[in-house]
Amino acid sequence: MTRQTDPLILADADCDLSQAIKKSNLPGFTGYLIKRAWVTIQRDLRELLLGFNLNQRSMSVLSVVIANPDINQSDVAAALSIERSGMVVIVDELEGLDLIRRERALTDRRAYALRATLKGQHLNDKVKAAIIAHEDRIFANITKAERDSLHQIMSKLVGN
Repeated sequence: MTRQTDPLILADADCDLSQAIKKSNLPGFTGYLIKRAWVTIQRDLRELLLGFNLNQRSMSVLSVVIANPDINQSDVAAALSIERSGMVVIVDELEGLDLIRRERALTDRRAYALRATLKGQHLNDKVKAAIIAHEDRIFANITKAERDSLHQIMSKLVGN
C-alpha cells in the first residue's frame, strides 16, 4: 500500500494525519488499538536493544535459553513461534557475540543444547533492567492497577 492509503502508516505520520484515523472507525477496533500500542512499544524497544547489539528476537532467545539451560534449538523455536531455520541464524548471532554456547545434546546427537555464557547472563541482567525502565516510561500515563489489569488481559489473550 502507499503512504496515502495505509492507515497504520497514516497514524505514524504528523498529528494532522492522526485526525484522519480518529475520524475513521479504526479506534473502535480493539485489535487496531493493540497494533498501534505494539508499534509504539516496539519502535522504542528496538532502539533500546540496538544499544545492546540485540534485536527483539535475539533478546527473546537469550531470555528463554537463560531460563532453560540446555534447551534445544527446536524447543526454543517452538516456544517463541520462530521458524526452525530462522533459529539457526539467531543462535549463530548469539554464539558469535559469545552470549550463548551450543553443544551437542547428550540425549540426541542430532540436536544442540543451548546454554548462556557468563557474558550472556550479565548482558541479560542489564537488558532486563533497561526493559523495565523502558516499560515504566512507556506506561507512565496509566496507573499500576491499570497496568496490572492490562498485563492480565494480554496474558489471557496470548494463552499464558
